[in-house]
Amino acid sequence: MTRPTSISVALAVALVTSPYPGAQAQVALDVTKMTCEQFATYKIANPKLIGIWLNGYHHGARGDTMVDVQQLDTDTKKIQDYCIQNPDVPLMQAVESVFASRN
Repeated sequence: MTRPTSISVALAVALVTSPYPGAQAQVALDVTKMTCEQFATYKIANPKLIGIWLNGYHHGARGDTMVDVQQLDTDTKKIQDYCIQNPDVPLMQAVESVFASRN
């Protein structure tokens, strides 16, 4: 299997993050300032899109370059469920809790 080129990775990121009709005006997010409520209730963006970034951030911080697409959906759902039950928790704390329980 070949590795994706930086051009194809950049194109994929551009497609995922490009604005679409009805998109909110906010362009950049500081994930460290997001709450679970904002994540779980679509107040800032689609949780799936943020979940993709969170998964990459978490794995990148640990030097893990593998992406399990099925696990990605599962992790995003777990984070969203956790956040629904804990709306005042900072999102990054929720991510650490969810990933810690998985290991």
